Amino acid sequence: MSQRIDLNRYTEFVSVVTSAESNDTEALINRMRELDKDTNVALLTTAAIGLASEGGEFNEIVKKMLFQGKPFNQDNRFHLMRELGDIIWYWTNACRALGYDPNEVVAENVRKLESRYPGGTFNSWYSENRMDGDI
Repeated sequence: MSQRIDLNRYTEFVSVVTSAESNDTEALINRMRELDKDTNVALLTTAAIGLASEGGEFNEIVKKMLFQGKPFNQDNRFHLMRELGDIIWYWTNACRALGYDPNEVVAENVRKLESRYPGGTFNSWYSENRMDGDI
């Protein structure tokens, strides 16, 4: 039997377990100023929100093809390509905000995957059972 939830009590709980920076604009602004000493917070925020948004748009097209009968045709392939372009635009801004060379980011990803999948072949066991430090 499922537990009955009181949404008003849940709202109080959510309020208590939410950070000051999420609840209060001044606390958020102060935190952003603190972080801005180490990185371009405006650019990093733009990149983070943009990656989530554009990834969602890409996923929406795939979802409609898989579950709602949208055809896998040249128009939709082109639309997917355009969304990938938007994703890489925001990804590049994330690299800029963090001070990373995009080539080094990809090279590090290759190193991580080579370490995760010894022999260079996908294995579901390694996918689910990560070594220490494999994040």
